[in-house]
Amino acid sequence: MSNTTALFETSITSLPLLHRGKVRDLYEVDENNLLIVQTDRISAFDVVLPTTIPEKGKILTKISRFWFDKLAHIIPNHLTGIAPETVVHPRERDQVADRSFVVRKLKPLPVEAIVRGYLSGSGWKDYQRTGTICGITLPKGLREADKIPGGAIFTPSTKAEAGSHDENISCAACEQILGAPLASAVSKYAVALYTAAADYALTRNIIIADTKFEFGLDKASQIYLIDEALTPDSSRFWPAESYEPGKTPPSYDKQFIRDWLEQTGWNKIPPAPSIPDDVLAKTIEKYRQAYQVLTR
Repeated sequence: MSNTTALFETSITSLPLLHRGKVRDLYEVDENNLLIVQTDRISAFDVVLPTTIPEKGKILTKISRFWFDKLAHIIPNHLTGIAPETVVHPRERDQVADRSFVVRKLKPLPVEAIVRGYLSGSGWKDYQRTGTICGITLPKGLREADKIPGGAIFTPSTKAEAGSHDENISCAACEQILGAPLASAVSKYAVALYTAAADYALTRNIIIADTKFEFGLDKASQIYLIDEALTPDSSRFWPAESYEPGKTPPSYDKQFIRDWLEQTGWNKIPPAPSIPDDVLAKTIEKYRQAYQVLTR
C-alpha cells in the first residue's frame, strides 16, 4: 500500500516549531495561539511506529471536532475557530488542511485523565493482578470487558515523552501532583465528558470502553479540554452488537494494531516493526468506520 498521500512529519517553516509529539506537531502562531497538526503517525505502547496510516490525521481531526462541539456545554475547549490555512505560508497550506486546529495557548496539566467504563487493557491487567485499578478496589469475579459496577471511574496516569511509557497512578498521587481542588475538578469533568459521550455512542451502537482526556489552564486558572477528544487513538470503541463480556471485543480503534504487535513478539522497545499492508488497510477502514458510525 502506498504511503505517498500520508504525512509522517510536517515541514512548516513559517511558524516556530515547539514540539513533535507521538502523533501531533505543535507550532507557535503568536503569544496567545498554537497550531496543532495531526499527522498520520501512529503510536502503540508509547512508541511511534515507522509506518504511517494514510488519512488518519484528517479522520481524527474530524472526530475530535465532532466531540468538541457536542461536549462544549460541559467544559470549554481550546478551539479558537481560526482557520489553520490562514496562519501558515500559502505553500504550506496543504500540510494543515483538514488536519489541524488553531488553539488557545494554555498550560497543559501534567496528568492524563483516563476514564474507564469497562474492564480492559492495562486496567484489566491491574485488576487481575491486584483486584484494583489505580488503587480503586473493584468487586471480585469480574471478567474481561465487564462493565465496571457503579459507573465509570477516573484512573489518572502520568504523561510520557515519546519513547517512554505512561504510568497509572493513584488518585492520591494525582492530588499530590495537581492539588486536591484541581484533581477533583479534573476527575469530575473527565467522568462527565465520558458519560455524555458514552451515552451518545450507545445510540450509534458503539460502546466506549475507556478514553483519555487532557486538560489545560489559562492565566486565570480556568480549566479547558485540550489535545484531542474521544478518537480511536485515545479510546476503545467496541461495536455493541458483538460485545460479549469475558473476551476482548473487536474494535474500531488502534487495538487492532496493538494486537498485531503483540503477536509479532516485539519487545515494545524502539524501533518498532513496520505494519504490513493488510493490517494497515484494516486499520484505515476501522478509523473510517468509527467516524462514519459516530457522526452519521
